[in-house]
Amino acid sequence: MFSYVKQVGIPTALAQEAPAFLASFVIAEVFYKFHSFTLECAAFLVTWYGLSWAQSLIVGPRAK
Repeated sequence: MFSYVKQVGIPTALAQEAPAFLASFVIAEVFYKFHSFTLECAAFLVTWYGLSWAQSLIVGPRAK
């Protein structure tokens, strides 16, 4: 993530990742109740990755 933000800049990274991040956060808060921080964190990160991937298919390739 550091390399990505360094490459594209903070405003661009926020604009590209904020929708997937916020949706993943809401999904994790509402649905993930594993009673384990590690499992919930891992599930959140997988969800964020999946939504970001789906977003990239819909919106198109990211600026580099």
